[in-house]
Amino acid sequence: MIGVFDSGLGGLSVLAAIAHALPRAELVYLADTAHVPYGDKPDGFITGRVLAIGRHLADAGCKLIVVACNTATTAAIQALRDHLPEIPVVGVEPGVKPAAQSSAARHIAVLATEATARSPRLAHLIRAHADGTRVDVVPCPGWATHVETLRPDTPAFRAEVAAKIEPLLAAGADRLVLGCTHYAFLAPLIAPLLRDRAEIVDVAAAVARQVVRLYGDRHDGQAHLRLLATAHPERLRAALPALGLHALAARAGSATQVSP
Repeated sequence: MIGVFDSGLGGLSVLAAIAHALPRAELVYLADTAHVPYGDKPDGFITGRVLAIGRHLADAGCKLIVVACNTATTAAIQALRDHLPEIPVVGVEPGVKPAAQSSAARHIAVLATEATARSPRLAHLIRAHADGTRVDVVPCPGWATHVETLRPDTPAFRAEVAAKIEPLLAAGADRLVLGCTHYAFLAPLIAPLLRDRAEIVDVAAAVARQVVRLYGDRHDGQAHLRLLATAHPERLRAALPALGLHALAARAGSATQVSP
């Protein structure tokens, strides 16, 4: 069984890629909706939540855990690996490397939560993989919360997104890295602004490939998906069709509230 978790709905974008890559796998998704979003929380608080949720998933029988949250990965993935040395842990980091490698302009931008934007781990990624490339790190406070409402496409928010994106394009950035898993669900708002000037870089498919490598391409599961949430579990179940995740909705039963 594979456990996947995030502060809320964002990690569903990663879960969908894993479910597509492993159509028979037994999956558990835990949304820490009592504490969403993580992006404006202190690192110590995030680490505490990551360790508690990781232990909960391990005790539930998960043999591999995916931290489907950029903020949680940057703040606490090493702590989780130290806490659960017997279980492979896969994180989600901004796609700085593929963006820098494919950028013709040698200019990329990373859209991120406040916590990820200030994290030493992101700074390390940029130093390691974007030498000679201009990297604009752009905090996007509140964007994850807009996804959680399931109504992100309002005129005011569309204008806010454009106000972030247009200056980056005008400055010559040709790759926009989605540095938060929630932002995958904002791609329909972002893509029309690009007009062939830039491409979106998302890492969900790459994370799924890493999961397959570590977990194995098993075909003996029953394709069940368990949904868990620390608050308002009914909203998690309702979010699947609302976000266009109909294949996940077909695998899932009702959601259950838990308190890790």
